[in-house]
Amino acid sequence: MGRVIAIANQKGGVGKTTTAINLAACLAVAGSQVLLIDADPQANTTSGLGLRGQHQRTLYHALAMSESLDRVEIASGLDGLSLIPSERNLAGAEIELVDIERREYRLREILENHRDRFDFVLIDCPPSLGLLTLNALTAADSVLVPIQCEYFALEGVSELWDTLIRIRRSLNPTLAVEGFLLTMFDERTNLSNQVIGRLARFSRIASLRNFHTPQRSPRRGSEPWTADNPLRSEVPWIGKLRESRQGGTRQ
Repeated sequence: MGRVIAIANQKGGVGKTTTAINLAACLAVAGSQVLLIDADPQANTTSGLGLRGQHQRTLYHALAMSESLDRVEIASGLDGLSLIPSERNLAGAEIELVDIERREYRLREILENHRDRFDFVLIDCPPSLGLLTLNALTAADSVLVPIQCEYFALEGVSELWDTLIRIRRSLNPTLAVEGFLLTMFDERTNLSNQVIGRLARFSRIASLRNFHTPQRSPRRGSEPWTADNPLRSEVPWIGKLRESRQGGTRQ
């Protein structure tokens, strides 16, 4: 049974979508079967894969209209990676699901007979703690929390942590936390290092892991997203990962 990982943070602009796309692509190129679910009505994951407008059904149809995920799922153009796309109508699902019994379990129930086909299911959550995010966290085996290294980054951590505790108590007792993924980190700035220090203290108390990679030149990170097909082999890290895979190694 595939592992379901929600990528969540109620703050926007912290790198959830970029993390979801890159992690999904890395896992797929490394040989895993991956399903990427765009649970954000802004549909940035869908457009980030170059697939906006190339679908008739979306996650909205599965959640609100009981469509089978088999009819919603589309190919990404990268072997091993499939997508459940999103659209702006998904915002209406939060209203339509309010009166439905077990509304927080909707996505979990939909995935129940579908996750066996995949090694990993990644869910890109919207920047809120609404019903869509609750559905993702209830369906997930674990959650990965991207955090931008900036002044207000830690303000939402305690709120998100309280939400995770409530979900464990009432909806998903087995929900684990993969850790905090520090994004847009620049080791040259005092602010980034201060955020690292404060988050490290919180992580030690909560027994969590921190993931971060120092970035000397973050400007190049946005270049692949200007392409029509961001998963093309010409993107340097995609090509290198394919080469390492063909050489029999995993990085």
